[in-house]
Amino acid sequence: MSLRQELLARPGRKVRLAEHDPGNTLGFTDKLAAREELEANVRRLAALQYRLFAEGRRAVLVVFQAMDAGGKDGAIRRVMSGLNPQSCRVTSFKKPSEAELAHDFLWRIHKAVPARGEIGIFNRSHYEDVLVVRVHNLVPKAVWSERYEDINRFEKLLARNDVVLLKFFLHISRKEQRERLLARVEDPERNWKITPEDLEERKYWGDYVRAYEEAIERCSTGHAPWYIIPANHKWFRDLAVSQILVETLEGLKPKFPAPKFDLSKVRVV
Repeated sequence: MSLRQELLARPGRKVRLAEHDPGNTLGFTDKLAAREELEANVRRLAALQYRLFAEGRRAVLVVFQAMDAGGKDGAIRRVMSGLNPQSCRVTSFKKPSEAELAHDFLWRIHKAVPARGEIGIFNRSHYEDVLVVRVHNLVPKAVWSERYEDINRFEKLLARNDVVLLKFFLHISRKEQRERLLARVEDPERNWKITPEDLEERKYWGDYVRAYEEAIERCSTGHAPWYIIPANHKWFRDLAVSQILVETLEGLKPKFPAPKFDLSKVRVV
């Protein structure tokens, strides 16, 4: 079974994160071999991106979600390192601005959806509106509980308009999060990333687990699947994400378009 099949949150099935070992490497044990395979996948992604851009028929949207320190930045940096920024954009969704709050919760998201021929990467996403919003009671339950249906309809709309969606939940343990936060505190090059809010959020770990379980369970669909990526080991996380991306893009079979004129008549003088 491929990593894509193994890590898929199958539509219609219950999701219990306790049943998914964040330290699992699915039989992969050789870090060097995994790194070499990642590098090969990065090269393959670059070639597939070029074809996707030239073809100009479909877009790819990649969503990353995780607990704090879950590795979203690292996965994006390593897996997407070979992509051409001409047709690739990363969007980070932070606390909504006043202007964004004056619109529906999907307004800021839809504006960032990639055009045909492009790859869009979301560092956090529309799912924050059924995660942090739910955990911290920022809107009533009657409001956020209806957003799952809104999200599914929105993603269905994107799929009908040639946007291929992949959603990755980078799954780390609470212990691993603690170690990563402590490492940030001790590292002068990374301690700027940590805030008191990050430490406060650890108190809500169980609430976030339940919120993620429901979001993945209710919004993993055939046209917009969720993948639960064991992410305690960064090398395996990157390998898994890259392999799923490669398999997905290869499945699209992007092709270079035929020339729009008769090349035999071209004369270069």
